[in-house]
Amino acid sequence: MPKVYLKTYGCQMNERDSEQVARMFIEGGYTITTNEREADAILINTCSVRDQAEQKALGKMGSMIHHGRARKHVVYGFMGCMAQSRGDKLFKILPGLDVVVGTQKYHKVFEYVDSILRQRLEARMDEPALSLRGASVCDTEEETDSQNTIRDHLAKPHAASAFVSIMQGCNMRCSFCIVPDTRGKERARPIPEIIGEVRHLAANGVKEVTLLGQIVNLYGRGEFPRINGKSPFVQLLEAVHEIDGIARIRFTSPHPIGYRDDLISAFSYLPKLCPHIHFPMQSGSDRILREMRRPYQIAKFIEICEKMKAARPGLAITTDIIVGFPGETEEDFQASMDVVERLQFDNAFVFRYSKRRNTPAAEMPGQLAETEKESRNQRLLEVVNRIAIAKNEALVGTRQQVLCEGPSKTKSTRLTGRSPQNKIVIFDGDPTRLTSQLIDIQIEESGGFSLFGTACLQE
Repeated sequence: MPKVYLKTYGCQMNERDSEQVARMFIEGGYTITTNEREADAILINTCSVRDQAEQKALGKMGSMIHHGRARKHVVYGFMGCMAQSRGDKLFKILPGLDVVVGTQKYHKVFEYVDSILRQRLEARMDEPALSLRGASVCDTEEETDSQNTIRDHLAKPHAASAFVSIMQGCNMRCSFCIVPDTRGKERARPIPEIIGEVRHLAANGVKEVTLLGQIVNLYGRGEFPRINGKSPFVQLLEAVHEIDGIARIRFTSPHPIGYRDDLISAFSYLPKLCPHIHFPMQSGSDRILREMRRPYQIAKFIEICEKMKAARPGLAITTDIIVGFPGETEEDFQASMDVVERLQFDNAFVFRYSKRRNTPAAEMPGQLAETEKESRNQRLLEVVNRIAIAKNEALVGTRQQVLCEGPSKTKSTRLTGRSPQNKIVIFDGDPTRLTSQLIDIQIEESGGFSLFGTACLQE
């Protein structure tokens, strides 16, 4: 039975895409291995949001090709955003590469890899001295309805949560972002198909789903009608909310554009919607937001956050912020610091601006030195971390409902889960009994970014 090694870099959407690919290989008779040196096929699902992610993926693949040069039948492939943006140029960068598959062709990965592998294995049987290299595939073409191909899940015993892809692509064209070129235009899946997928997950014990889209709250805006003043996304949330067995609903990532009152109101009457949103701000400066082509002012972003907190008391908000964008002055940077202090985010991912090929921002004047970007990154992180640690510390002594995900990745003798506000909670217990269960945890200690407590179990 052939084995496939699958490595994923990047966001939750990449993880979901990789799960779909893994399912296809399992159905095709392969087993998934975590040992790259025993694999017959090696695949990396790539991210292009930052140059560092691309370089990491290229370095990893180069290392695996080098160490596996004695196993001449092995098929090496890239898929995902970097594969889409670089295409057949990757064959020149890594001569041992065999397959390059873009973001609209995940459903073709198994077919391409399996075909090459079988040809090589047959050739090796006939002529053991044969090199077996040479065959390659590059497929980065657009494909109609590709958004409907990410719908299957791996069978995972006691799985507590699952990602559900509801759309692909993005129409926004932020000046720093390569995603519209790598993922294409917005394309939404029909609500009945998504509901069928979630029902299947619930029937298999999943209690929490996270709806995924590049700009998730714009789901179906050009394809499906508003009904009773509600956007297609709110209609979808309501439909998922009705599914028996689903206890929690999350979504990521929304955009201030299209974040209207119907979505804010949904948090007041859909209790399964978790009181947490990840809401990318990117900058606290109106001038920089204009340069980023983010079509909102910071006052609008703040207004939405405050409306959300009013609609759902106790709501946690996390965000993304870019520092060191071309032309960012100290005043612009201070504006971001001021908004963080005002809104008191529960946490934030702070990124140094990274040039991406073929984006307007890469050619803008006023590119900042890396040392200045790093300085601003560290200064903002100090504020973000101080607020996050204080918010977690305030939860000591409270009781939080936690969805147990199983053994902790950092300490396998303990269990881990997340509160409705997406706080990580560590506690003791029997993994066989508690995994995928909703449990009340008495919070006794804060470790800064994780909480520790004791399960309140009924005997």
